[in-house]
Amino acid sequence: MVRIPAGTFSMGSDEFYPDERPVHEREMDTFLIDRFAVTNADFARFVDDTGYVTVAERPLDPAGFPGADPADLVPGAMVFTPTAGPVDLADWRGWWRWQPGAHWRQPFGPDSSIDERLTHPVVHVAFEDAEAYATWAGKRLPTEAEHEYAARGGLEQARYSWGDETYPDGIPRANSWIGHFPYENRGWGGTAPVGSFPPNGYGLHDMTGNVWEWTTDYYTPRHLRSGDAGVDPGTRTNLLALASAEEGFPTIPRRVLKGGSHLCSPEYCLRFRPAARSPQAEDTGMSHIGFRCVTSA
Repeated sequence: MVRIPAGTFSMGSDEFYPDERPVHEREMDTFLIDRFAVTNADFARFVDDTGYVTVAERPLDPAGFPGADPADLVPGAMVFTPTAGPVDLADWRGWWRWQPGAHWRQPFGPDSSIDERLTHPVVHVAFEDAEAYATWAGKRLPTEAEHEYAARGGLEQARYSWGDETYPDGIPRANSWIGHFPYENRGWGGTAPVGSFPPNGYGLHDMTGNVWEWTTDYYTPRHLRSGDAGVDPGTRTNLLALASAEEGFPTIPRRVLKGGSHLCSPEYCLRFRPAARSPQAEDTGMSHIGFRCVTSA
């Protein structure tokens, strides 16, 4: 773990997406954060020690999915699938599919494994899975502010963890989508082993890019400053419901994801930046979501 010093920083950005606003001052205590995202090897040790079963591996309760096709009510997860060519970028269902049998050990479905991916970040972990690991490890998940403060690496209001240029000297500094999304990728082409890209100023790897990371904060459509009135965080329909176009599904509280992922493209989702944030239903892990842990100093 890396010790992050106490300090004050300007959180958010007024330059990109509305939910990153307003920029506001946050005062931070010292804390420790994992140098790398939790890997498949790390998560395997946790599962071997505890027998834990992730949300994506558990049978689905029909009572929670009224009107759903019973054929869909099997364990599985949402898996990214490149398209054959240009598609409507307003409809994410063009490149996400519900894959029965996909989970952290089989990230692309029953015929896949993590045998050659032990140093890649673990994916298909729901919020409670990440929390369970953190508790086992004697740690906790970061707040949104902790993640952003650490991701900035000591740079005040820089666009990226390394400065203001997207690709300094034409070289990617994070694992992101290079090319036309979602059909042409000249980048890594998926998750990369942790530490494949240079660290930020605090010595932390992949705080942006590679995989989105869970935080403990509930999502709100804008930042709340001290003294602000509350904002309804909203909920999101379970992704299984969206994938099968059914109505009447329960909605799920959303948490903030930070850091962007290997699917972030400047022409679609310029979110491999410290200020970037995304809402994610607590019960839904995906093939581009992982996590890292923190402890109080």
